[in-house]
Amino acid sequence: MKISLDSFDKAFENRLRLQIMSVLAANDYYDFNALKELLNATDGNLASHLKALEKEEYITVNKSFIGRKPNTQYTASSKGIHAFKKHLEALENLIKQQKR
Repeated sequence: MKISLDSFDKAFENRLRLQIMSVLAANDYYDFNALKELLNATDGNLASHLKALEKEEYITVNKSFIGRKPNTQYTASSKGIHAFKKHLEALENLIKQQKR
């Protein structure tokens, strides 16, 4: 049986991007340092994957200051949640097809 990969979103092919969206889909927001610690990622690696998701408009970024320290918070956009759900459905369908 031939499997169509058309319903998979390339933005979520990377493990770290998939993890980021999982966290943001389950929470109202997460800040950079909390994501870095939770996902055990380096600053540069996390920043580049967040930028890729931001470019797709799957996440929104809110920069502010807490006292004198900068704080960057990330939120999953409605477009991002929709794309993430479609990607998960495609994964579920792939798994179901393999059980036959």
